[in-house]
Amino acid sequence: MDTNNPLALDNQLCFTLYSASLAMTQAYKPLLEPLGLTYPQYLVMLILWEQDGLQLKEIGARLGQKSGALTPVIKRLEAEGRVQRVRDAQDERALSICLTPAGKSLQKQGREVNQCILKACSIDIDELIDLKEKLDNLRKNIHENN
Repeated sequence: MDTNNPLALDNQLCFTLYSASLAMTQAYKPLLEPLGLTYPQYLVMLILWEQDGLQLKEIGARLGQKSGALTPVIKRLEAEGRVQRVRDAQDERALSICLTPAGKSLQKQGREVNQCILKACSIDIDELIDLKEKLDNLRKNIHENN
């Protein structure tokens, strides 16, 4: 690796993050297949297992995505019987996403997926927490500076 070449692919933080993200989502894929979930669906389910009944815009904010990009993911989860979209009685434009019993029942398997991923990372838990905190700070800094 030529560390003096600022344009070398292997010297790019963006490529390291991109390739690590791809590796992570690829590690999740076979673990999520038995649950019948895609990775984006799993992220939505994680949010709802943490706090059920959130509005679509709140889920989008947590994921850093616009509601429109999430609508197909939510609709598919609904068609599969895992969530239900509920209109707010006071504001019909507001849409809450609620887990169904089938969606709630996947939470235990979701924990097992999480444990498998921790094992696959082959990193000490303290190092993993430190890495996550550094990446959270990096994301925050990028958002603040753009």
